[in-house]
Amino acid sequence: MSQKIILASGSAIRAELLTRADVPYEVVKPRVDEEMVRASLLAEGESPRNLADALAQLKSERVGMKHPDALTIGCDQVLDCEGKVFSKPETPEQARDQISALSGKGHSLHTAAVIHEGGRPVWRKSAEVKLTMRTLSDSYIGSYVTRNWPAISWSCGAYQVEAEGSRLFSRIDGDYFAILGLPLLEILDYLILRGALET
Repeated sequence: MSQKIILASGSAIRAELLTRADVPYEVVKPRVDEEMVRASLLAEGESPRNLADALAQLKSERVGMKHPDALTIGCDQVLDCEGKVFSKPETPEQARDQISALSGKGHSLHTAAVIHEGGRPVWRKSAEVKLTMRTLSDSYIGSYVTRNWPAISWSCGAYQVEAEGSRLFSRIDGDYFAILGLPLLEILDYLILRGALET
């Protein structure tokens, strides 16, 4: 019998990616106050990359400690634009403000995944994707948010590249799956290596 795989995330797109790859898994949402941890780590001067990695590890650890025999996948993503870290928008107004702040500029998405097993992290991966957003009119930003809210509330950039959000960008450099919040190919490699998946 193959080892149980747990996704320690409430993200619908991460779950969908694993489902599409035919990975048998169950979802257990971690109980983590992300904003408090994020604020604390930023106050300590952590980089966006390290912030994503620390949050991914915390999520995998919180769930993994209760399921020590499973391979527990924790993930996080941090958006950095000109030194400012963005969080998921809580309101349509915040989403409009965030997209306006990104309009016409480049930003980075730092995606991290950590797999926890037997009381410790056994695998980790970080990826950075650079995105350049087109210069967008206030009118388009407003209509985009109206059409796509609340789906975009789950994204630290207030956009979904896998949907209409692709129109927002003139250039993307990096792994598509990392943009969606899961370094999928690398995770699949590890799960296959461990014998948790068949090839």
